[in-house]
Amino acid sequence: MLEFRQIQMRYLNMKIEKIYGIALVLTCGLAATLKAQSLYVATAGGNTIGEYGLDGSTVNASLISDLGNPHAIAISGDNVFVANYTGTIGEYTTSGATVNASLISGLNTPDGIAISGNDLFVTSFYGGVGEYTTSGATVNAALVSGLFYPDGIAISGNHLFVVNYNGGTLGEYGLDGATVNASLISGLYTPAGIAISGNYIFVVNFWLGTVGQYTTSGETINASLITGLNEPDCIAISGDNLFVGNWGSGTIGEYTTSGETINASLISFTLGNPAGIVINPVPEPSAVALAGLGATAFWLWRRRK
Repeated sequence: MLEFRQIQMRYLNMKIEKIYGIALVLTCGLAATLKAQSLYVATAGGNTIGEYGLDGSTVNASLISDLGNPHAIAISGDNVFVANYTGTIGEYTTSGATVNASLISGLNTPDGIAISGNDLFVTSFYGGVGEYTTSGATVNAALVSGLFYPDGIAISGNHLFVVNYNGGTLGEYGLDGATVNASLISGLYTPAGIAISGNYIFVVNFWLGTVGQYTTSGETINASLITGLNEPDCIAISGDNLFVGNWGSGTIGEYTTSGETINASLISFTLGNPAGIVINPVPEPSAVALAGLGATAFWLWRRRK
């Protein structure tokens, strides 16, 4: 009888060790998958892309240098795509290595960039919206036309949202270029940057010095959510926090999505004019799934113990 119980306990211990091992592997895998987010900032005055922590700490102020007046930045995986006002889109790695400094050339003052899958959507300040592949091939250089100094661009689902700097509007279009509503939001004043989180759109108004909040269906939540900014030109979102680049003061300010100030001068630049800002990486669904599995495995281990 004693021998049978010993065998039972040995078997049970083996199961505990096995389950505990699974929990440990999943937890370690999660730690390896989740990476601290960074702010990548394009400064037109410095012709650089810098990397910073969300707390404002400097990782590498000149991660990518010798650019041509960079005005926008987008990241897909380990690749950084930079829109240079001089007429090119350059491709680099998130660690700063050059892939192709002239991936796309011959553009007319590219001022905004967004990515959907393997496609780049680029606004030209004196043109419209063009579509290109991430390998540099032209899909449609005049995907959306008839715009009035298009600047910031963002993608939500299968829709493009584009602000018209001189027109004072935000238009909505399909990824195929079809017009959904050319004046989804109107009454803006020199809108420059745009960011979308869920069903909310945040727009910076350059000369007015404000950030407004709207819905993706065009409703106004608060046209003056944040005020007193110094020529805001770009914006990015991480959770409940907004990061706004002020062209005039050469700073990145941090605010909540409800409009409260966290740090108006989170990052300051010697050579100013922050023109593009993006947050990387975005947490992957696989990481969330791993977290859930890890918690389940650990719970089973606790129950068996």
